[in-house]
Amino acid sequence: MPKLNTRLCRTFIIALNFIVVSAVAQNQQRKIPAENSADAIRAPYIQTLGKPNHWVDSVYHKMSRRQRVAQLIFVRAHTNKGPRYEDSVGRIIKELEVGGLVFFQGGPGRQLNLINKYQKITKVPLLIAMDGEWGLGMRLDSTISYPYQMTLGAIQDNTLIYKMGQQVAYDFKRIGMQLNFGPDMDINNNPNNPVINYRSFGDNMYNVAKKGIAYFTGMQASGLLTTAKHFPGHGDTNVDSHFDLPLLPYSRARLDSLEEYPFREAVNAGISGVMIAHMSIPALDSTKNLPSTLSRPIVTGMLKDSLRFKGLVVSDAMEMKGVTKYFPNGDADVRAFIAGNDIIELSENSERAIKLIRKAVRRGQISPEEFEAKVKKVLAAKYWAGLNQYKSASPVNLSEDLNRQPAKELVQQLSDASVTLIKGDAATVKLNPFLKTAILSIGVSSPTVFQQEAARSFPNSKIFMVDKNTPAIELKNILGLLNQYQQIIVGVHDTRLRPQSKLDYTSDVKLMIADLASRKNTVISVFANAYTIAGLPGIEKSNALLVCYQMSPELQKSAVKVIAGVLKPTGKLPVSVNTFFTTGTGMQ
Repeated sequence: MPKLNTRLCRTFIIALNFIVVSAVAQNQQRKIPAENSADAIRAPYIQTLGKPNHWVDSVYHKMSRRQRVAQLIFVRAHTNKGPRYEDSVGRIIKELEVGGLVFFQGGPGRQLNLINKYQKITKVPLLIAMDGEWGLGMRLDSTISYPYQMTLGAIQDNTLIYKMGQQVAYDFKRIGMQLNFGPDMDINNNPNNPVINYRSFGDNMYNVAKKGIAYFTGMQASGLLTTAKHFPGHGDTNVDSHFDLPLLPYSRARLDSLEEYPFREAVNAGISGVMIAHMSIPALDSTKNLPSTLSRPIVTGMLKDSLRFKGLVVSDAMEMKGVTKYFPNGDADVRAFIAGNDIIELSENSERAIKLIRKAVRRGQISPEEFEAKVKKVLAAKYWAGLNQYKSASPVNLSEDLNRQPAKELVQQLSDASVTLIKGDAATVKLNPFLKTAILSIGVSSPTVFQQEAARSFPNSKIFMVDKNTPAIELKNILGLLNQYQQIIVGVHDTRLRPQSKLDYTSDVKLMIADLASRKNTVISVFANAYTIAGLPGIEKSNALLVCYQMSPELQKSAVKVIAGVLKPTGKLPVSVNTFFTTGTGMQ
């Protein structure tokens, strides 16, 4: 018997060591701080709803009706508007006892301190949200920006996007936030869409669904609440709902089979929240000029009843013209509440919204059971996020934590995996490092990362720059000089803050690109929205053409790796650009 016990003990120790080593290896592979690994044992938010929760019940029963309504109201916050604005938000928190905040532009240190300050003056902890489609960098300075969703749409390995979700979750939680208004799960099948566009994973509904699910499951597994937007699909519009009400004129069958698909898949995969778009959709609700946010057939009938979504339903910003144009003076807030939204985001007047919604509850415009469920759903989200045991965020080493090396390495990995070769092959894209080489960046007035990196790999080279408004005579002179070089590396750059569908180049500069595309031993890399290629006639004749989607330093480095032959381009075009380059194009 003693020998048997010894053998059992030895077996147990070996098994235990294996478990420990495996756990450590997984954390190292994920490259996230070890504290986040504890989130893996937490049940998904959706699965906690409807189950007994003493904290939620206790907080709910201590509230007045006005306080319960206020839990559904989320107000705007900034850290770049000065002390007076910050104090005004503080007064709203203290006087109205709102449920949460939505932060916009500012800095991470200032925001962390302000969140700590605001949480100290509220009776029930605030749920803090922000739009972080590509991480904190979407709103905050001095933080990491992950690639745009169109860029991610080109990636073939979705585990990288899952890892990005984990990193984004860490960043949000590090500065005291619990809710990300992302991912964007719209199918961008309209190249002229002014508001979604590069924020979408692409125009293929299956790819959009898979990428969106990978992203939000990574965030949720690391303890962050998420929101798929903009239900039932804002991709095929040509109006920005910030300024007017877009019309989605398609049939119910088309909407069910296309626009709704990623959201249906997200619901099935356990997304914690869904944001409703401001759109007029006659096939779903024929009420004239009624935004989908205010439509009970859409919010409750489609999302809650048909799709059986049980999580947080969030309105898009209620201050947007797409909703206030036809429903002013707080009418929109009440209608959004009755339609089925759980969180009323950014009302024009939060105090008025609380009064009007409170009156609607008193008049029985919504059942007591539904009202109670809304409030408890918000409280349950706070409980799931750990706000029942709130701890303030620490400012110590904040900058280092938010700009940690593993996260930066992941940005480069994502960039490397997105580069898409849409014309040419391995032989034509790889240039000879010993030949006389011209390295030309177009659309810029100073040397680019692309040029600096290329110069290291091609030592026998010279850098040229062409501004987007360079006069025709100068362009002619540069083209003449380029005749002296055996090979040309070209970068087409969009230096604007957000990559639009059309480049703001002069026609002469575009003609220069066509000339370069017709030359042999030339490789062109486009660091701009993929749709811009359609506005560059002649570029389809390129010897080798790389799509790099945006002008980030990481993507410029990735392109040089491909041209130098040290990286294989594995990306696939996530949108159809024109008849030459359709969705899925990509040569490896």
